[in-house]
Amino acid sequence: MKLVGRSKNQVEYIRSIANNDIILCSGPPGSGKTHIAVGSAVKALRSGAVEKIILTRPVVEVGNSIGYLPGDIEDKVGPYLIPLFDELDYYVEHKYVSRLMADGRLEICPLSMMRGRTFVNTCVILDEAQNALRGELRMFLTRIGFESKLIITGDFLQSDLPERTRGGFRECLEKLQDMDDVAVLSLADDDIVRHPLIYEIERRLK
Repeated sequence: MKLVGRSKNQVEYIRSIANNDIILCSGPPGSGKTHIAVGSAVKALRSGAVEKIILTRPVVEVGNSIGYLPGDIEDKVGPYLIPLFDELDYYVEHKYVSRLMADGRLEICPLSMMRGRTFVNTCVILDEAQNALRGELRMFLTRIGFESKLIITGDFLQSDLPERTRGGFRECLEKLQDMDDVAVLSLADDDIVRHPLIYEIERRLK
């Protein structure tokens, strides 16, 4: 499927990803922030602009720790990244996704295990950034290498962090504006693209 912006802000988001190294995008559910991030990463990989895609998100645990889940890193983190894989399946066939992972051109990695790495010729998508701690986001942002993009998406109104825990997404949105090669965008309710039945269901069930 082709990457298409369906609102003025979505078109600007796509343009910003193409023209900047670090992109931070906030917005409500359904506004396209993850959909466009994944589509842009796939486009960059297919065109040769990058050699690899990495998907990550904070693992905010409810109940059991991630350490109790069986398997390797992909098995442990995979369930948290299902929304990202849903978006990948929109743009490419599932068998192609499996091939990318087998070839090492698509990697999943928990945010907490990125310290010490440097991403070169890679597009890294950090989803659900509202659940990242301030230190985690600072660490992640300093992983960027040459010919790479960091796309950071989230909705700071929907944080799952404990009330007294200091998240860093809102601070990044505020303090990283007006930097060269960094784009900070906000999508809004007007950018939400959903099946028309959803609006009628929500209206009737209020």
